[in-house]
Amino acid sequence: MSDPGQVRIHYLRLPDREQVYVQRMVYDGDDVKITLAEEVDVPAKRVRGDLAMEPGSDVVWFTFPGAWHDIGRFYLTDHTFAGFYANILTPARFEEEGRWSTTDLFLDVWMSPDGRLTVLDEDQFLAAVQRGDIAPDVAERALKELDDIRAAARDGTWPPPVVREWDLERALRESFW
Repeated sequence: MSDPGQVRIHYLRLPDREQVYVQRMVYDGDDVKITLAEEVDVPAKRVRGDLAMEPGSDVVWFTFPGAWHDIGRFYLTDHTFAGFYANILTPARFEEEGRWSTTDLFLDVWMSPDGRLTVLDEDQFLAAVQRGDIAPDVAERALKELDDIRAAARDGTWPPPVVREWDLERALRESFW
């Protein structure tokens, strides 16, 4: 039996590379599940010259049941807010207690604190589609999700209020551990 305060997210990167991320469960609602990834082991990454993530950073993740993307609130190691990050992926499957699974569809969206939107990894998405790793109907759905995020960002409705309300401080304060 798994620890009720954590989830194991089985994340398939096509064609066949699975990674398992263990995160702290912060909020388990019907419409959103919020997890905390602490001191993430990632290389430093810059988007448009701004530091977006660095080794040892924390990320508050928002998974929306049935949605074709999740959203992360990224922080630097000094807890400075770095920006919002969306992975376009298949809707998460919530399997046995504490186990989730999803498939990455390569497309990512970064929103800097000043609201600038950047689409990432379009080249990887196109290559995966060309190789046949992503079925045409799934590719079409991923592109629709990207268009929906862009439109909502232009309208000021993305990311949604729950993502803006749950910052790192609140996630740490209200987590299950």
